[in-house]
Amino acid sequence: MKIAILGYGKMGKTIERLAKEKGHEIVYTSSTTETTGELKKADVAIEFSTPERAVLNITQCFNNTIPVVSGTTGWLDNYNSVIEACKNCNGSFIYASNFSVGVNIFFDLNNYLAKLMEPYTEYIPHIEEIHHTEKKDAPSGTAITLAEDLLKFSKRDIWALENNNDDVLNISAKRIADVKGTHTVSYESKVDTLRITHEAHSRDGFALGAILAAEWLTGKKGVFTMKDVLGMK
Repeated sequence: MKIAILGYGKMGKTIERLAKEKGHEIVYTSSTTETTGELKKADVAIEFSTPERAVLNITQCFNNTIPVVSGTTGWLDNYNSVIEACKNCNGSFIYASNFSVGVNIFFDLNNYLAKLMEPYTEYIPHIEEIHHTEKKDAPSGTAITLAEDLLKFSKRDIWALENNNDDVLNISAKRIADVKGTHTVSYESKVDTLRITHEAHSRDGFALGAILAAEWLTGKKGVFTMKDVLGMK
């Protein structure tokens, strides 16, 4: 498989290393400062750039009939327009706030736990995410996904960052050097606390999941999620 990597930072270079180990070829890379290779040679693009570049990168691939796997967060205000562009081009697209297989299982655990906790309103839910100091958006896309799933089974209607109002689902975001990503969902009452946590030990899990999604997407048309890739629907 010939891969284009859009966003050639730490994650892009991890994807490159692991993709080559799996026998794939990198035919194009782009960063904010330079590009190498030819985009049109790619069978699929893996996009981990910046919120400012994501929409342009994704639609450029659609216009060149290249399937896209995107893990960039912070651009979802434009999600509907990107999906429309994909459909207009008869394209192929997977977006995930997190491509880690472990995190996607964690999403299902969070959803199931939220259902179980729905009747027990004495428990106050809270989400905490911790990432490296170079991460630009807060809260993380993973934390937002967790929050949106939790809210489906909560008396609360919205989430907010660093807000201790009991009527709001509070998300706290911490930035600590070289933390790859830790997410904790907790339910606290006066008598006890219930907590589930996912902790990433390296970027490899995110990168391998993105490569898996790219392999799965090849030859398909439409808009998909990691649930499709992992057969979790």
